[in-house]
Amino acid sequence: MRGLNLDQMHAFADVIELGSFSAAAARQNLSQPAISQQIRQLEDRLGVRLIERVGKRAMPTPAGQALLDRVGEIDASVQNALDAVAGFASGTVGQVRIGTGATACIYFLPKVLEQLQRRFPKLEIIVRTGNTSDVLKSIEENSLDIGLVTLPASGRSLDIVPVLTDPFVAIFPDGMDVPDLVRPADLADIPLVLYERGGQTRTIVDDWLRAAGVAGHSIMELGSVEAIKELVGAGLGATILPAMGARLGRTQFPIKTRKLAPDLARSLAIVVRRDKVMGSGLREVRNGLIAAARDWTGA
Repeated sequence: MRGLNLDQMHAFADVIELGSFSAAAARQNLSQPAISQQIRQLEDRLGVRLIERVGKRAMPTPAGQALLDRVGEIDASVQNALDAVAGFASGTVGQVRIGTGATACIYFLPKVLEQLQRRFPKLEIIVRTGNTSDVLKSIEENSLDIGLVTLPASGRSLDIVPVLTDPFVAIFPDGMDVPDLVRPADLADIPLVLYERGGQTRTIVDDWLRAAGVAGHSIMELGSVEAIKELVGAGLGATILPAMGARLGRTQFPIKTRKLAPDLARSLAIVVRRDKVMGSGLREVRNGLIAAARDWTGA
């Protein structure tokens, strides 16, 4: 019932259990008039008499007994609610929804998620992959809580904090003869297996080639970094990928990486809504991403 006061119910239950207003007042460290007022306010709220005197002992009326039978259930429900909320406050339970690109999902997030899962086993983390624009839209719509995206990114309602610089590298089949430092012109006549269009990763690569007047001969475009590396290793051509996707993992065919000249890199940023309530669970995820980005840069 709206406006039902738990203190008043506890006062009522103590009066019945102890048999007197004075004993209930002593248990709650209140004056007897204060206990009497709580009972009167509860009776006024419910519109019924709850207590009657039988001799010198306070006893419940039929309505009072009906309420008394449910006080334990009410207390248990309230305690369950408090326990549930306390879990969110401590960061041990709850749900956090992360959006990021495919490369970061494969190579960067697993270690972060493993550490968070070990520290907070009841914290549920859901990961969705997508291009920067998709992730930003979902954060603005509040269908994602936090994003790790490739810059540039913008949005009036968003807090965007760069946390990691990830250089690009050229990747070739192990047996291909290539220079130690690869320039756009070195790729002009080599078939390229590139990341699919529509995302920032592909845009950054296209702009790097275009700035040097190289169109790039793209024979295949895929959304999987692992598939791209396998095709390059099999001898179908070369590729340009973030170093994050080249430094880990195994391929069926051997590959080799080379630095680029001029340098090429992407910046990754953490994104949340400016008005997002930063609960403990979300705060721990954000801190975990920042710490992992710092460690990754220093590795």
